[in-house]
Amino acid sequence: MEFSGFGEHAIDFFDGLEADNSKVYWDANKSTYQEDVRAPMLVLLNDLEPEFGPGKVFRPFRDVRFSKDKTPYKTHCGGVVEQGRGGGAFYVQIGVEGVMVGGGSFAMASDQLARFRTAVDEDRRGGQLEKIVAKLEKSGWDIRGDRLKSKPRGVAPEHPRIELLRHRTLYAAKVWPPDDTLHEPGCGTRVVKAWRELKAFNEWCVDHVGVSEKPWR
Repeated sequence: MEFSGFGEHAIDFFDGLEADNSKVYWDANKSTYQEDVRAPMLVLLNDLEPEFGPGKVFRPFRDVRFSKDKTPYKTHCGGVVEQGRGGGAFYVQIGVEGVMVGGGSFAMASDQLARFRTAVDEDRRGGQLEKIVAKLEKSGWDIRGDRLKSKPRGVAPEHPRIELLRHRTLYAAKVWPPDDTLHEPGCGTRVVKAWRELKAFNEWCVDHVGVSEKPWR
């Protein structure tokens, strides 16, 4: 089966879930989630597998153990292709805002962050990342991530890549608001083209951040 777009009621489902994030709403509309959201996401990831590798769809349930927000369900559905958490990922998500694609290191454990900063500090490897990020920004990507307000300990404030060194996570994102294409094969074409633009970025993350040797909580 080839991806033909997300279902007609996909965005309506998430609009309703934002308004009523409850088990009552979920149970009443679960079939819409399964048919218009999750099933198309699985088909999309399957279509992308030959070029990018096997992907997975995230569970719809929020981990509320360490959060003040106890609402039970995510208000989006995400799919990812990655070798290991934090070490470079291709991401796609559908939710109220439309379709978002992204790539990079969405999370870094302490050993990954140390490798990231060592690489960015070096002129060759850091300069390579600087060029990759600049090219993505020029192509309309939004560079995001958790950042220190000041600077990492031991780093000179005049370091040529101080803005990158402030990052504790680093990823690129692009969003298409809800439109007719979301429900058409062209939505898959958008994702493919976007992920191809992210290849150099993710290759850098794989090579210089890598997979954490520490267990994630």
